[in-house]
Amino acid sequence: MAERRAIPVYLSLEEAADCMSVSVKTIRRWIAAGTLPAYRCGKRAIRIKLDDLEASPRKIPAARI
Repeated sequence: MAERRAIPVYLSLEEAADCMSVSVKTIRRWIAAGTLPAYRCGKRAIRIKLDDLEASPRKIPAARI
């Protein structure tokens, strides 16, 4: 039997900001910097894949003492 692919979940900027506990402005900065891929749907709507959002945070290097 053929394997079914999962349908990706897309979030609005507001939903993405809420998931990451940051402001919408921060999400827009990440998109502008190229660290968070985003997709335009229509003229104005911008959507972010949930998988991309979960992969975007980076580990902070350990501080030196």
